[in-house]
Amino acid sequence: MAAIDEGIVREYFEQNGFFVRQVRKHAVQARRKTSGEEIDLVVYNPLWTRDRRRPDFFLFATELPYLHRAIVAVKPWHTDVFTPGMLRSSPEIFKFLEDAVQKQAARFFPNEDGEVGGDAEEFSKILVLPALPTQEPFRSQSIELLKARGVDGILSFRAILLDLIDKVEVNRSYRKSDTLEVLRILKNYDLLRDPQLDLLPVRPGR
Repeated sequence: MAAIDEGIVREYFEQNGFFVRQVRKHAVQARRKTSGEEIDLVVYNPLWTRDRRRPDFFLFATELPYLHRAIVAVKPWHTDVFTPGMLRSSPEIFKFLEDAVQKQAARFFPNEDGEVGGDAEEFSKILVLPALPTQEPFRSQSIELLKARGVDGILSFRAILLDLIDKVEVNRSYRKSDTLEVLRILKNYDLLRDPQLDLLPVRPGR
């Protein structure tokens, strides 16, 4: 399942103009991960310019142009909500924030001057998660905990999937991407709807 989830996130960044590096293809189970193995994806925006502001903490497609380089940790715990209690009791969520991991990421994409490596702190730390609490004060507490630990931004799987569904065209063949082809087939048979269609009122008699 991890490969499917990382594939969805990878497609999202690539569809929004990023270069994406998947650092490893193997799964680590019987031992502790090395610093390099804590990285799921490293992303790089080739159109980023130095004069742009920093992206907001809640990332959507409209915020991605402001993102330069980032380490992306994918946590596909789809039946869970990242409550304050879960964040406090699950240290593995934050392993990708360790200094050794940041240094490993600096090897994969160039810095602002076009040189590979550089200051690891130039990388934003992005967490992809299923959901945050919807009720206060739990939502605000989760956000404060994530920021306090060093997370620079979060992406929800819902936002990612809605963006991909919106971009997929039914009359195109996405043979080079299993993820996009599955979404196209589901959309073709009206099993998925364009996000903007949900904003339209339902006509009487339908």
